[in-house]
Amino acid sequence: MTHQLVNAIETALGWSGPDQLGRGFARGNVGDPELLSRILTPNKLLDTAMRRSLYRPQFRLFQDGKEVHPGEYFTDTVSPRGQSIPMVNMQRLGGLLREGATLIMDQLNTFDPTMEVACRALQWWSHERVQVNVYLTTNEASGFPLHWDDHDVVIVQLAGEKEWEVRNTSRPAPMYRDADPNTTPSEEGVWSGVMKPGDVMHIPRGFWHQATRNGSGSGYSLHATFGFTKRTGASWFTWLSDWCRREEIFRHDLDRSPGADTVALQEAAAEFVRKVSPADYLAAYEQQPFPTRDVPFVDIFGPLEGVVCTTHFRPEIELEGSVVRVTAAGRKILFSGEALPALELLLGGGPADLQAVEAAVGFEVTEIAETLVKEGLCAPLTPELFSGYTGLVTSRLF
Repeated sequence: MTHQLVNAIETALGWSGPDQLGRGFARGNVGDPELLSRILTPNKLLDTAMRRSLYRPQFRLFQDGKEVHPGEYFTDTVSPRGQSIPMVNMQRLGGLLREGATLIMDQLNTFDPTMEVACRALQWWSHERVQVNVYLTTNEASGFPLHWDDHDVVIVQLAGEKEWEVRNTSRPAPMYRDADPNTTPSEEGVWSGVMKPGDVMHIPRGFWHQATRNGSGSGYSLHATFGFTKRTGASWFTWLSDWCRREEIFRHDLDRSPGADTVALQEAAAEFVRKVSPADYLAAYEQQPFPTRDVPFVDIFGPLEGVVCTTHFRPEIELEGSVVRVTAAGRKILFSGEALPALELLLGGGPADLQAVEAAVGFEVTEIAETLVKEGLCAPLTPELFSGYTGLVTSRLF
């Protein structure tokens, strides 16, 4: 799958891959204004809020630097049987936005197919988990005060303008769970200026930053913040603490007696750390069976006509003699070697129409596709899911 947003980010930042992620501040422009509206517009964001039952912290509103109480813009919609569902009161929300406010929707990728596809493409690209938070700021509203994030972010200015200030770190590689609260901002400036439509900015973990429209007058800003939660040495150690249970010596009780001999245990720990490397952890992490939220295939509704691979990370497809082994999401599935060309298309990351795949490979692929769906590697290609790829993904199998 070739996703235009991934290509645009690389081009804007001057990167040739994800290796620069987290290494330093970078900024540029995508150079393709038409791409921005295909990703998200203010009205599409508001339409998403209108049609779903959302609540804080996933949906929040700020005015004058303070969070607006949800009671100001949420209403309980009560059914004739008395069932209550919290919904955004769009009239009140509109009034607040006209006054000047910042609307924040976290994890829009869980609601919007375009953002879902974009985050999955960025995960395949970066080998890290990705989510997107979206910020709509109107008139002269401010955003969050000076702060730092515990993950790397790539910010894409989708519409309007917003003024930013970015400062250096005050603690190297700070973490969410850390030995230091890291509450004193750095005085060393990195960049300040206005983000305009198409601008892209990479802010590494720990860099202090803030954004505002104070003093900007009438107008608005819409930007998407893609967050990359990278693995750290602490992540590796946490994984080791679970993995070590395979070794008997780590399952025994600790000896509390004075002068207890712990040499054997400490030597075993040192040997275990040498034996199970960070690379082993990273490889295992990508093969974890992360839960998905795909529409299930129910054959009584009709035949399977198209699929798309929805694994968090790119599947491994290996030909071993006359057998193809597919490894992904905690699964290892074996196919006949003849299935290789079909598997490469079905698991390529783009939407795959089964008739188009069959025309390309010269044999029937329904059984292969159904197996991939059953094992949780692919999802049925519904019109809603397909819409997330339209105009953003290059594929000859639409």
